[in-house]
Amino acid sequence: MAATFKGGYHVDDHKSLTNAKPTQMLDGCDVHIFPLRQHIGAPLTPCVTVGDYVYVGQKLADSDQFVSAPVHSSVSGTVIDIKQHIHDSGTMIASVFVENDRKYEVYKGCVPHDYRNMSKENVLELIRDAGIVGMGGAGFPTHVKLQPNTKVTHVLINGAECEPYITSDHRYMLEEPEKIIYGLKVCMYVLGLSDGYIGVETNKQDGMESLKNSSEFNEHIHIVPLKKKYPQGAEKQLIKAITGRNVPAGKLPADAGCVVINATTAVMISELFKTGIPPVIKNVTVSGDAIKNPSNFKVRIGTPVKVLIDKAGGFVSEPQKIISGGPMMGITQYNIDYPVTKTTSSVLAMVKAPKTYDEDAPCIRCGRCVSHCPMHLMPYKIADCSKKGDVDTAKDYNALECIECGLCSYICPANKNLLQFIRMIKPDVMKKVRGEAQKNGK
Repeated sequence: MAATFKGGYHVDDHKSLTNAKPTQMLDGCDVHIFPLRQHIGAPLTPCVTVGDYVYVGQKLADSDQFVSAPVHSSVSGTVIDIKQHIHDSGTMIASVFVENDRKYEVYKGCVPHDYRNMSKENVLELIRDAGIVGMGGAGFPTHVKLQPNTKVTHVLINGAECEPYITSDHRYMLEEPEKIIYGLKVCMYVLGLSDGYIGVETNKQDGMESLKNSSEFNEHIHIVPLKKKYPQGAEKQLIKAITGRNVPAGKLPADAGCVVINATTAVMISELFKTGIPPVIKNVTVSGDAIKNPSNFKVRIGTPVKVLIDKAGGFVSEPQKIISGGPMMGITQYNIDYPVTKTTSSVLAMVKAPKTYDEDAPCIRCGRCVSHCPMHLMPYKIADCSKKGDVDTAKDYNALECIECGLCSYICPANKNLLQFIRMIKPDVMKKVRGEAQKNGK
């Protein structure tokens, strides 16, 4: 029986557009653009200047802060500019522009390592210097996640890929399963664990079989079938499904004795130790009913998204909406000049937007947002607080526990965009919580 959690919803996955299509390797383009914000944490400072020649895997920017992650070049060539450029967040971010000489010469410091012959501290240092982060979209630095302050008993690979349309992790399972398991083994080594777990939704049975048939698979690797339900891949829901544990309110997975690593992140860890090269190439799904040939691509980071769309045959019709990420948690884009970053998992183009919201629609008190909320919140109440600017009550309704999965907006029969209002109030609630903590000397 497939493991799952209470709440959630069966969302049409639309994965048949690309899940059986092999991943195609794309050539690099003339100029690659590297935003200096591809992670959660401290901002980066460029360590190259205009005119410098750089190699594949060479560091372009870094920070001396613990919670941060450097950015590396995915091509060899010359730095031609460092300036503000559009980012998939919709903001302008300082970015390094590298003119690709198409030689793809690898930086001399990129050499393979056998983690089994290294200290745990050196493994963590290598992961940190490689700039590995949550590659599924979160962008949290992996070296920080692998140094929990509490005892960890479980390390879980998130292979749920519950967002509709996206099949990039699925293709890794089918085409490079050994890399997912090898990356998991590195994490097991660092955390001092003998067993590791990989959660995969049941709509990827072939992915589970591929993992089990991998040369890296053994009795200490456990493939856990997960019920096909959104948001099965959210950290807290994944932990509940696989271990039965609840992550306490306001706490992290480590407080439940767990560390969760995305499947693509595990692949990048494997690439690092087997080749010495940091994250420079990743799988990206290009899909949606506005795309002529929905496809999976291996893409050099820094490639403008418009290149991917062209390689997928372009638009069959003018899209109403372009999304970076999935339709539930992704960010709507107003142009396609932004580049692929470490956290880009998909690009979607829709002839017709999945849903149109009515901000003035009255709540009909049906309770669907409450019964399906994976965090067991009352989304309509928090949204009402947001409209009124009532931060105190929003805090009482645990607004900060919202994982922003978007399910409440998706299932609302009144077409209210509840998530948007919850997102608007959360920063104010966070500010209040921090102020109270400082006042109390915590």
